[in-house]
Amino acid sequence: MTQQTRRRYLIQRLLEEEPRYRNAAVPAAEDGQRNLLRALMNVRPPKPADQEFLEMQDQYLQKERERIGVVKAADLPVIAAWPQLALWQGDITTLQCDAIVNAANSALLGCFLPLHGCIDNAIHSAAGVQLRLCCHEQMKRQGHEEPTGRAKITPGFNLPARYALHTVGPIVQGAVSPQNRADLASCYRACLALAAENRLKSLAFCCISTGEFHFPNQEAAEIAVETAIDFLKTPSSVQKVIFNVFKDADKQIYRRLLGPDRGAEAGA
Repeated sequence: MTQQTRRRYLIQRLLEEEPRYRNAAVPAAEDGQRNLLRALMNVRPPKPADQEFLEMQDQYLQKERERIGVVKAADLPVIAAWPQLALWQGDITTLQCDAIVNAANSALLGCFLPLHGCIDNAIHSAAGVQLRLCCHEQMKRQGHEEPTGRAKITPGFNLPARYALHTVGPIVQGAVSPQNRADLASCYRACLALAAENRLKSLAFCCISTGEFHFPNQEAAEIAVETAIDFLKTPSSVQKVIFNVFKDADKQIYRRLLGPDRGAEAGA
């Protein structure tokens, strides 16, 4: 079966689920179909899907993963001064490691905006519809929105990563407050602790709160690095912490923070 056949099947099934979309036109072009499928997955509420749909979706997403390519965390070079740390620029949904960190919102259900550029949208799109339902079930048991600075773990489903850790970062309005800083550090500590609790060895962090939540990139990176280094001073299962960046500016910030001068200052 071809990817086009799988894609058309999935699109048709999702259109049939929602009466207002049933007469929507399916683009002829491959990219248009990919975007439509992702958009339909983005807006789909958290509810079960039948086995036939899930098998087709999983086959499709895994073939897409092969097409895009997977990056193995084990192959990423570590920082000379910090042998448990690595810096990598790329799409976190292509990273094969024990867990990746998702910068979530307090509903913890993923991004419902079709084709939105946030990492929450990207992770849910690559993982499949099972992830939203899994998060919904956890939130239903919890009975309230996810507080800032904590973390939850779910399977990665169709991601190359075995697990996803979901954390809600602080929203900065105006100047960064001491509470904002404490909350962001708590996000990193909670994820690291949860990884250790589940005996995970490799963990990749996105730049939590620096996008839609407006935490200044430089200060956020300083908190991320300080918190990770402090955590790694105590032995645990965590052997590799990856700082994943997408923008060139963030890559330069982390390079400066993790460079040899920083290592010398800390006596490494």
